[in-house]
Amino acid sequence: MARTVYTLEFERPLLALEAKIAELKQLSTGTSVDFSDEIAKLEKKSRKLQAEIFRDLSRWQIVQLARHPNRPYTLDYVSTLFTDFVELEGDRRFAADRAIVAGFARFEGEPVLVIGHQKGRSTKENMLRNFGMPRPEGYRKARRLFDLADRFRRPIITFIDTPGAYPGIGAEERGQAEAIAVNLEVMASLGVPVISVVIGEGGSGGALGLGVANRILMLQYAWYNVISPESCSSILYRDASKAEKSADALKLTAKDLQSFGIVDQIVEESAGGAHRDAGVTAGNVAAAIRRHLGELSKLSPEELVRDRYEKFRAMGVYAAEG
Repeated sequence: MARTVYTLEFERPLLALEAKIAELKQLSTGTSVDFSDEIAKLEKKSRKLQAEIFRDLSRWQIVQLARHPNRPYTLDYVSTLFTDFVELEGDRRFAADRAIVAGFARFEGEPVLVIGHQKGRSTKENMLRNFGMPRPEGYRKARRLFDLADRFRRPIITFIDTPGAYPGIGAEERGQAEAIAVNLEVMASLGVPVISVVIGEGGSGGALGLGVANRILMLQYAWYNVISPESCSSILYRDASKAEKSADALKLTAKDLQSFGIVDQIVEESAGGAHRDAGVTAGNVAAAIRRHLGELSKLSPEELVRDRYEKFRAMGVYAAEG
């Protein structure tokens, strides 16, 4: 089934030009009229316009790109980058949480554990996936599999893409904060390589519950922060419409976070964003995982724990007064 085309406001001029190119190509098919010169000129103009639009995106525009509904999700990367994926379900306590997908697979022949947030494409699927917002049982499922991967010496690769953990009453009653906190503790002590890739939204503890890693990779047009711009503006300005102002204040883009020493590598997306060519973006993600997995596989379990500890201790910038 074809996906619905979704257009962001700043993409409209580019898509209008691409529609004209497609129209000319269709008119050229099966006729003696040659539009090749016009098509070549428009394609050159399209490349130039795309470069201009994406050269200097605002932080708010990057947030919009990270939320693009045609953007590849965790299961898209799983099907492209991994083989022999076997999904594992349940936290052995309460229920199966479909907002987090997890299972063992092979990355370029090497056995690994893959865990990631999963959003839906349709209303029905989003209800099943809870819009990518996990409940406590999702984090407890992840914790169970972290322990399993550690026991069998399997590297762990996580994909982060959530607006945040689900804040509903049931989730709070079942210990949402405790479930995330335990994950932070467990991930910090794992004796296997852990690589996290922020592929879209990285909201608050909901993201960090899968993000205590030796290497944090981030797609070019993703965001990662303690709070979403809308929630921040609601708290600080009592006005959710000031999300654009909050996005600037939060400094939540890949470039921002790399400058703070939080992100280890920015992974380039296909021209115009990951939703424009998921295959190119997936190839770049694979290359980044391959590189860091190769480096981390040389470390002992004790060295991996120390490497992770030192990474998080070194984050941030501090200034002493007096």
